Amino acid sequence: MRTNPSLYQIDARSWLYRCSKRAGRNLDLGEIPDLDLDRLRDRGFDWIWLLGVWQTCPAAAAASRRIADEQHYRDSLPDFSNEDITGSRFAVCSYDVHVDFGGSEALRTVRERLRTRGIRLMLDFVPNHTALDHAWISEHPDYYVPGSASDLAQKPSDYFEAGTNAGPKILAHGRDPYFPGWIDTAQLNYGNPAVQSVMKKGLQHVATLCDGVRCDMAMLLLPDVFHKTWGIDIQPFWADAITGARQVNPKFVLMAEVYWNRERELQELGFDYTYDKTLYDDLVRGKVDAVHDHLTADLTYQDKSVRFLENHDEKRVAAVLPRDMHEAAAIVTYFVPGLRFFHDGQLEGCRVRPNIHLRRRAVEPADAGLAEFYSRLLGCLKRDVAQGDWSLLETLPAWDGNPTQTNFLCFAWGQAAWPRYLVAVNFAPCQSQCYVKLPFAAPPASTLVFRDVMGNDVYDRDGAGLNTRGLFLDLPAWRYNVFEVAAK
Repeated sequence: MRTNPSLYQIDARSWLYRCSKRAGRNLDLGEIPDLDLDRLRDRGFDWIWLLGVWQTCPAAAAASRRIADEQHYRDSLPDFSNEDITGSRFAVCSYDVHVDFGGSEALRTVRERLRTRGIRLMLDFVPNHTALDHAWISEHPDYYVPGSASDLAQKPSDYFEAGTNAGPKILAHGRDPYFPGWIDTAQLNYGNPAVQSVMKKGLQHVATLCDGVRCDMAMLLLPDVFHKTWGIDIQPFWADAITGARQVNPKFVLMAEVYWNRERELQELGFDYTYDKTLYDDLVRGKVDAVHDHLTADLTYQDKSVRFLENHDEKRVAAVLPRDMHEAAAIVTYFVPGLRFFHDGQLEGCRVRPNIHLRRRAVEPADAGLAEFYSRLLGCLKRDVAQGDWSLLETLPAWDGNPTQTNFLCFAWGQAAWPRYLVAVNFAPCQSQCYVKLPFAAPPASTLVFRDVMGNDVYDRDGAGLNTRGLFLDLPAWRYNVFEVAAK
């Protein structure tokens, strides 16, 4: 696997819906057309995260109807109908492939078809909670965080009454410590050793079905976070769970959805990758100083960071950022170390955020300009422009009294041999200038050729001058260069 792989997130249900419409019949996962899989390969993706393949049950769809009114769903799907509500992908009844998708055999088939194209399969693991109608509700209500009649009366969004084999019980909905409960879920009690045991076995089972998992809200199982949320002391979970998963699949890769500055902690517990929401937030807010400071972190941390501009939890980046700022943010996001994460529809410039409670997403015309931009960007990643040794570069004032060098984010990629690569982004709403010190020396009496692989510009620069002062840059607002640098 490449050091800095690329991942594509796609929702299993909406993907199958689109493929089935084209085919004129209901397809299962194993029948996804070759054309669709070939396109993912041709774009250079190393991973496909197939969201929401697990079995959900009727209570999830019923809860989804209570969660939001019709207009909420129409905001995501203008021609919405009640038939489109299928329930949240994260209200899991069992880690069995959904019957609508063809079951385990269909998953094995699509995994093998992806493997022959050099693509690995990532699925979900939802450790914090289960669906409301999971079999454990009836059989093992002690697996869940209990509540009281008073809890239910005071916090009806956080608790519910469940029918169990032992009679009615009040149980907690899944939640984090800062927001109300997710009313289509039931909160697992990790203070019960039996819960830890069955969830570790569940992760081992998932590890036999795919090459990696994205672990939903992984930081919620850290002992101090769980205690803050529920007042319950728990034993650590992740280190042993990850070790167990790798006993059944030694190359198993784990990606954590994580917030609240707990990323490094989860990396140290064994996660291969952790979400980098900090970079996303700073880019969207246009905070170039904060982005620069964030990218000074040690490479051990950065190599395990998941870089994204979209996922199912965020608004579409094309709807959040103007076109020029969007492109600049993408160059920064995908030309720094880590796992490069793309979301279904992002590459076409879609603007309507899909809803994970619905079976399909809105049909939108592609933005031709953004589609061309992302085609070039993926082409660069596919031919390993951003591989090898990476360094964040120092910028210097272009002349006395000009402070705009602080608007630049500049990095270099490459090995000892030519070509090397230089990425320069003016992440600001104004024209900016600087000198950037190169991390490599030009050969004596040489000329270096700077060819912009994201554009068409080619510049010859004297090697002696580059070694003395660095490369002069003068870029309009939000503009960038991705230079292939070679000795002439």
